[in-house]
Amino acid sequence: MSVAKTDTKIKSILISQPKPEEGQKSAYYDLAEERKIKVDFRHFIHVEGIPGQEFRQSRVELKDHTAIILTSKSAVDHYFRMAEEMRFDVPDTMKYFCTNESIAKYLQKYIVYRKRKISFGKAVFNDLMPLILKNKSEKFLLPLSAQHNGSISVILKNNDINFSEAIMYKTVISDLSDLADVNYDLLVFFSPSGIESLYHNFPDFKQNKTRIAVWGQSTADAVLKKNLRIDVQAPMPKVPSMKKAIENYMDGKTE
Repeated sequence: MSVAKTDTKIKSILISQPKPEEGQKSAYYDLAEERKIKVDFRHFIHVEGIPGQEFRQSRVELKDHTAIILTSKSAVDHYFRMAEEMRFDVPDTMKYFCTNESIAKYLQKYIVYRKRKISFGKAVFNDLMPLILKNKSEKFLLPLSAQHNGSISVILKNNDINFSEAIMYKTVISDLSDLADVNYDLLVFFSPSGIESLYHNFPDFKQNKTRIAVWGQSTADAVLKKNLRIDVQAPMPKVPSMKKAIENYMDGKTE
C-alpha cells in the first residue's frame, strides 16, 4: 500500500457503485453522517445480461448441476433470470455457496432462505473453499461475467472440483460525461472495470491531489498500471472494510 504525501482532510467522496435503494442501509451513509462529509454514488459500470439464446450456445445445462457458487449479487440475479428464460425450475435441493454473508442474504429475493442449503465465506473466495471441499461430490455451476479473470476457475480446477463455467452477464462502461466539471477529494473503486471506465470517459485524467481508494488486489494492480497513486486500500489484515480503511486514512493512520 502506498500512502500519499497529501493532506488527509476529505470533504467529498465518490463511491463507484450504484446508490443504495431507498431505505437500504449503507456503511457509507454512516460515514457521511459521522464525519459530516459529502458522499455520492455513481456506477462507473453497469451489468447487462447475456440473452438466453446466446447462453444456449455454451451448451451448459442448468439441470445438470446440484450446487451453485455465487461470487456477487449480479451472479445471483442473472442465475435466476437465466433459469426463468430457460424455463428451469430451480429445485429446493439446490445448494448455494456464497463468497460472503451479504450475497447469501441477497438470495432471499428469490428463495425461502431458511429452507435452503446455503453456505458462505467471510470475505474472499479462498474463505469459501473449505466449505466447497466438504461437498466435493456435488456438480457445481459457476455463474460468471464475460470479463472474469479466470482466477476462481483456476482454484477450483487445482482442487479437482467438478464444475461448469456459465457466462451469464457482462459489464458495460457507463456514460459519466456529466461529471466532467465535478471534483471529489476521494474516488473509491471496486474493480479494474471502474478504472477502465474512468479513462474511457476521461482519457486525460490527472490524479493531482485527488485521493484514490481501491478494493482488492486486482483493482490495485489496474490503478498502478495507470501510474496512479493508491491512498487507501482494503481489505487488509487489520482493515476488513472500505469504510474502516477510509476512516483510518482520514485519521492519519497507515494500517
